[in-house]
Parts: sequence; structure tokens; C-alpha cells
Amino acid sequence: MVKRACPICGNGEESKVFAEANFNLKELDQFAFASRKLPEYMHFRLIDCPTCDVVYANPTFSIQEIATAYEEADFGSQEEARFAAHTYGRFLTGIIPNLADLEGALDIGTGDGAFLEVLLTKGFTQVNGIEPSKAPIRAAKKEIQPLIKKGLFNSRSYHKNTFSLVTCFQTLEHLADPMETVLGIYQILKEKGALFIVSHNREALSARVLGRKSPIFDIEHLQLFSFQSVKNLMEKAGFSHIDVKPIFNTYPLHYWLKLLPVPTKLKTSMFDWLNKTGIGKWPVALPAGNMAVVGYKQTVTHLKRNIKF
Repeated sequence: MVKRACPICGNGEESKVFAEANFNLKELDQFAFASRKLPEYMHFRLIDCPTCDVVYANPTFSIQEIATAYEEADFGSQEEARFAAHTYGRFLTGIIPNLADLEGALDIGTGDGAFLEVLLTKGFTQVNGIEPSKAPIRAAKKEIQPLIKKGLFNSRSYHKNTFSLVTCFQTLEHLADPMETVLGIYQILKEKGALFIVSHNREALSARVLGRKSPIFDIEHLQLFSFQSVKNLMEKAGFSHIDVKPIFNTYPLHYWLKLLPVPTKLKTSMFDWLNKTGIGKWPVALPAGNMAVVGYKQTVTHLKRNIKF
């Protein structure tokens, strides 16, 4: 286990414990570090930073162990990835007019590259993705696989001022050093380039109602942000005109059932019924506690003060 300070401000104060550790290594399987998995409701010890309004895990596994866990994680959420890509793609309508051009887009934590397809249909060129897990890359479409680089994001692997858009969906919570990542993204963006993030909101109604039975409290998540703390992160990295909005996610009904904190036997019975009737395939839009965040790399004169997406 490795000790950590606040990932935004570096404060090492540990007096405000949000929750004690709750995990059992023997119960972690090949999906423990996979996306859109069946929740185990396990998490590291969580500290609530009084300065930044972020909850972060301390201590955690070492970076090397976490990287290995992601590399070997399984993947079984292609259907949900398509739904998520469609949802996030709708936000591009408000972002694209503010960009200098559509040359260069990078999707960090791209999974099977579902969002890379959306970027291509929107007219982006020089589209790339990076993904630490082998399984989703294998599951990607043949024409998308060459666009995906296996590994962890490192800004030094890219030239500065290269990308018009960098996206990072449901990934910020998983990073050992999100500040370093966002600073690196700022460097590789062009002037007037944008960083588009989707993240869990720890202060969302669903999180407050479900408490630590919310699936956002998970062994994968090394920090959880609020509207204010994610804005703090972006501002410290140099971004401006930061806009944060709640998201209505659309997924098949069987996926929403997966997230419910109900006994496993009951959940299995409900899954069987949904599959037999076909109702489980019905798309349902819910405010699941996620937020969309966009910030721009710019000088003050480049964009209007009231820019939105």
C-alpha cells in the first residue's frame, strides 16, 4: 500500500476520514478493474480534503500494481460503451464551434474505441485513443484498432500543441495523479483546444441517497470529484471558460439493474426475467450522477466570456 496526499492541492491532512477501507482481495476478480462492471461495493480508505472538496483514496495499491490490474482486466461492456459514446457525442455540438479546427483528437481511456467512431463521424481527423487494458482493444472494430495505442497516458509521448480536442471519460477517478494528467493535456492541446471530461459527481442526488452503496465508491476510484473540485483541478492546470453540467445517461434497462444495491439472488432473477422478456434491452435515460466538464486552452481574447457547451 502507498500513501497519498490530496491529488489537487497536495494537502496531506488525514483527520477528516470519509470512510474506512472496505475491501477483500480474495473477492476481486478479472472484472474488478474493468469498466461498467457489476459493483462489488468495495473501496480504499477515503479522505475528505477540507480545501478542495475532493474525496480521495489513501493509502492505495502501488501505481505498478494498479497498472497491471488494468492491463489484465476483462471487458464485457461493448453495448454500454456504444450508448455512452452516443450520449457524450451530443455535447460535441456545443464544443466544436469553439475549436480552432478539427485536426487532432485524443480519447484517453478509450476502451474499445466507441467514441473514436463518433469523433470520425463529426469530421475530426488524426483521431487517436489510448487504453491500458488489452481486452477492450481486442474487442474494438478492425478499422478502429489501429487508432488505439495500448498503455497509460503520458504527455511526453505527444508533441506540444498537437490536439484540438482531448477527451477523458470516466477515467479521471482512476488516475494516480489526475493533476499531472490534466497539466500534460494542457501542454499537448493547441491554442483554443478543449479538454472534455465526464466524471462522477460525489455530491449528486444518487450518491447522497445510496451512500456507500453507490457504485461510485469502488476499488477502482482513487478520487471522487464534485462540481467545485473538478473546476479547481481544471483551473490549476491553466484551463479557462470551464463549464460543468449534469448528464442524463442512456443505457439499456439491464445495465441500470446491474448498479442497484440489491441482493445477488434477487438481481439474478430480475436479470433472467428482463432477458426473457426483452425488456432489458429497452433504453432508459436517468440522471445517474455524472457530470460533463469542458475547459479551453486560450488567451482571454480568443473566446467570449459567456462561452457554453
